[in-house]
Parts: sequence; structure tokens; C-alpha cells
Amino acid sequence: QVQLVESGGGLVQAGGSLRLSCAASGITFSFYTMGWYRQAPGKERELVARITSSRSTNYADSVKGRFTISRDNAGNTVYLQMNSLKPEDTAVYYCSAAMYRGSTKIGDDYWGQGTQVTVSS
Repeated sequence: QVQLVESGGGLVQAGGSLRLSCAASGITFSFYTMGWYRQAPGKERELVARITSSRSTNYADSVKGRFTISRDNAGNTVYLQMNSLKPEDTAVYYCSAAMYRGSTKIGDDYWGQGTQVTVSS
């Protein structure tokens, strides 16, 4: 049974920092591309950052230079370090796992239950 469990969300003032964690089980973690997505009220879910099995990363333009995604394959955990937070970063943040062969996704993708991040002005 695949489980992705996020933690680290909370309430922070603008300009502050948070570190989100996502612990994975039930998958061969090192094979998976791990992603962080977010969904604000009334908006669609959007990609925040992604890290491949070879540790290539990509970020949404809105978070470049402020957020950093990293992974610990030994601990089956992916992190999102969020600095210089802005009120517009307020959303539920979700962890995802998907496997790719080249650019083709293979099989199912998996999602965590989400963690709330609220940035006050």
C-alpha cells in the first residue's frame, strides 16, 4: 500500500520560512519523480516543484529563488524548503510520486493528503 504523508505546514508571517516533508512508503522511492503541488481556494492545483530520480529539478516561476526541493533516498523523504514566503503562497500543499521512462509516465501517480500553509501579511 502506497502512502505519502506530508508534514511541516502551518501559519507563518510574510517573509518567514517553512520546511515541508513528505515521507513515502510502499514504493521504490529512488525510482520515482517526486513533486510538490499546491491548491489555493477557488484555484486549480498547480505544480510548485519537482525532482526526478536523477535529481533534476524544476520550479514554478512564482517560487524560483525562494523554494528548494530536495530528496533523501535513504530516508524515502522529499522536502520543500520555502523561504521569503508571501501571502499568495497560502494553499494546501500536496506531495506526489510518479514514475517516468524518459518523458512517458508509467503506471499510477500517488498523492498525499495535503498540508495547509498559511502566510499572513
